[in-house]
Amino acid sequence: MPMHNPPHPGEFIREVYLEPNNITGRQLAAKLGVSASTLNRVLQGTSGISPEMALRLSKALGRSPESWLAMQDNHDLWQARQTVDLDAVKRIDFCAA
Repeated sequence: MPMHNPPHPGEFIREVYLEPNNITGRQLAAKLGVSASTLNRVLQGTSGISPEMALRLSKALGRSPESWLAMQDNHDLWQARQTVDLDAVKRIDFCAA
């Protein structure tokens, strides 16, 4: 069953890791070895989690890289379902070989 409006990973990072532990984005960026502006785009939801970022987050915060990427995919897919019009798309019936 699909989630209703799954959070962007940046929102999850803010709410689960940064705010409860009084960690700033700059502090986390330093631990991840990325620029503060790069991480800020993720935290604001304007950039997605790349495979490279997923590896960094996995090492710094825990969770598997796959779970970070799955969170991003779930968010992106939900967003696409809200806007993509599939009415003109027709199913292809393939013959068994």
